[in-house]
Amino acid sequence: MKVPEPRKLSSGKWFIQLRLGGESVSISDYSKKECLRQAQLIKAEYLAGKRQKQKNPAPESPALTEAVDRYIAQRSNTLSPATIRGYRTIQRNRFQEQMSRRLDQIAPEDWQGIVNQEAARCGPKTLKNAWGFIRSVAEEATGSYPPEVKLPALAPPEKPFLAPEQIRLFVSAIAQTKYAVPALLALSSLRASEIQALDWSNIPPNPAFIRVSGAAVPDERHKMTRKAQNKNASSARNVPVMIPELAAALERDRQPSGPVLRYGQGSLRRAIQKVCQANSLPNIGIHGLRHSFASLAYHLQMPEKIAMEIGGWADASTMHKIYTHIAKADIARYQTAMMKFYAASSAPLPPEKIR
Repeated sequence: MKVPEPRKLSSGKWFIQLRLGGESVSISDYSKKECLRQAQLIKAEYLAGKRQKQKNPAPESPALTEAVDRYIAQRSNTLSPATIRGYRTIQRNRFQEQMSRRLDQIAPEDWQGIVNQEAARCGPKTLKNAWGFIRSVAEEATGSYPPEVKLPALAPPEKPFLAPEQIRLFVSAIAQTKYAVPALLALSSLRASEIQALDWSNIPPNPAFIRVSGAAVPDERHKMTRKAQNKNASSARNVPVMIPELAAALERDRQPSGPVLRYGQGSLRRAIQKVCQANSLPNIGIHGLRHSFASLAYHLQMPEKIAMEIGGWADASTMHKIYTHIAKADIARYQTAMMKFYAASSAPLPPEKIR
């Protein structure tokens, strides 16, 4: 009975699966030589009659990194490339001291200390996302969730956007550049992944609407991959061409076919940053232009359902969060009006009005 040649797992361990009289025996070790030696010893004991068949041997708990591999592999046909990329980023960069440890070697009471240690290396949001993933992986691999742990409080994220008067300045500055079409599409509510997926062949001349369908995102190898589905069901939509400068740029830069975004998102992001810096505007980025669409919709008192449909937001709660943030400028305007009202009300009354 020949011992199989060890094979190397993604965790770095060497692995041999033996079949001894109907019993399956797994051997693994970080040393290939030691893995082979243990397998030969177990085989020799079996042949000498010294090894009895084990009844329901308990399977060895996987190392955390092996459990991550299995978790992703079991969902490879349903997870988006961007999600897999995010999971692999966590696997490579977070909880590194624990990745080679078997999950049954990590006591429940150890997790809080492990999380505390990781909190010193990354921001609260990064830690929250990483821990949520690792907790799900551990639960699937062991059948029980790790305990609840305390995470650092998340500070409310500041989402920069352009106020209505700033939007006019940005549009004027970007209109004559080669970045006008993608930048103004973002200002019309498109996400970066949706712009990345747009092809000129799908945009008719002088369009009243642009059909948004599909997205392009980087996979775990940083290769851009097209998805037929958008972020959610409401994301596939018709977006009206409402900006005259966008309509003009579409006809000026039109191509028979090929991607509308002919360069990387990094180039577009830097171009937006350059325009913002040159005109003393907030550095908003691509997604900040999408939020600026929401800012203008709020300012113009566009019905929330219409703004949601154009922007492809899935539910009202998302719009509420955005509107709450972008309302600050209008709050200041109404505050000034109210202060003027009370100032007028507090003026001394004429003598004839006093009784």
